[in-house]
Amino acid sequence: MTADLERVTSVGGHDIGYPHGHLGHLTAEEEKSFQEFKAFLQEKGLYTPAGEGKTASCDDATLLRFLRARRWSVQDAYVQFRDTEEWRRRNQLEVLYDTIDVDAYEETRRLYPQWTGRRDRRGIPLYLFQIRHLDSKTVSTYEKSTEATTVSKAKTDGSTPQRLLRLFALYENLTRFAQPLCSALRDRPHAERGTPVTLSTNIVDVSQVSLRMFWNLKGHMQAASTLATAHYPETLDRIFIIGAPYFFGTVWGWIKRWFDPVTVSKIFILPPNEVKSTLEAFIEPRNIPKAYGGELDFEFFDRPNLDPKIREAVSWENGFTDFPEGPAYWVPEEDGKRMVCLAVGSKGGKQRRERVCTVPVAVCEGTEEERAAVGEAETAQVNGTVEVKTEVQEAQTVVDGVEALAISEERVVAQEMSEKVAGSGTQTAEEPKIATVSA
Repeated sequence: MTADLERVTSVGGHDIGYPHGHLGHLTAEEEKSFQEFKAFLQEKGLYTPAGEGKTASCDDATLLRFLRARRWSVQDAYVQFRDTEEWRRRNQLEVLYDTIDVDAYEETRRLYPQWTGRRDRRGIPLYLFQIRHLDSKTVSTYEKSTEATTVSKAKTDGSTPQRLLRLFALYENLTRFAQPLCSALRDRPHAERGTPVTLSTNIVDVSQVSLRMFWNLKGHMQAASTLATAHYPETLDRIFIIGAPYFFGTVWGWIKRWFDPVTVSKIFILPPNEVKSTLEAFIEPRNIPKAYGGELDFEFFDRPNLDPKIREAVSWENGFTDFPEGPAYWVPEEDGKRMVCLAVGSKGGKQRRERVCTVPVAVCEGTEEERAAVGEAETAQVNGTVEVKTEVQEAQTVVDGVEALAISEERVVAQEMSEKVAGSGTQTAEEPKIATVSA
């Protein structure tokens, strides 16, 4: 199977990768479904269109995420959107993000994917996740601390654990801070067509992680993945898994059941000799952390190392020279020409709402025909840069030379876990994709 930089083919053979199905790139049939979806939500009282002096109750890009997730079925997208809106209301997600303690937010952030401050070649924010830091002691200590303290003014329905609600403060940061910031930048394909960035690209480093550790994290990660898939659909572009050990076939059997087939099709397992070339196909070397063959000074737990293009676009205010710790989001200025970054959350029990900076709002220029022509040229340029080939292989070939490792304990655990999986009646998992790149 051959795919280009912008295309991921779903199990059914449909193009679902960015920018397909996004604003500025809808087919006639998709546009029809989109308008029907908005009308249906309005009829059900879940959506209010923009009016005189008022913005729409939900932006188009977010609505499209639910439609893409449900394969353009208006009824199915409605059910997922309705359930998400109810879940957000019951757990006061906006209050949580507005009032969460900054230290508690940062404690949670350090356990999950970190935004590097950089973007991939299409302008999508790039995240790094090193799973080895989630050892059982760290996770247990964190979970106990989240249940024992109240870190925001949000009241919840009690059905979603506090540890997961704090995780979703990070998803709020993705959708309300990182993605709008990346959307405002003009040095990316499809900016001229007004196509916003609603995705993330992730490097997931699973090196130095034993099967026992994966097993101990299984419940924690499954619960988080299930809720994220349900309530933050279509926020993932690709996951590049690096450092996969010999037993990853067993782990893959668990992971693939947490996601729908389209999400699974976006996960790529990179052998050591293909890491650098594959990442460079999607990400400029200056934006790849040095640990993975790039030029970027960035270690896990670091604050974002901001793209110089972001610094050029930002006008700092109130003494800020960087984005502060804790939650933040963007709101439009009154003239609509710039966005303001507000740092929120609480410090020492006091709520904060500080203006950090402003950035210009990306404005579509020219006629629709002119924007379409620009978009097609950009697509052709990006598509011509690389060819990505994927093939199914045995999981034992993911990492070269693993048989030489001292893995006797892991083998015992692998047999033990495999017996448990077999005993539960689960089927043999489909093997992950191994990505190779040719220029």
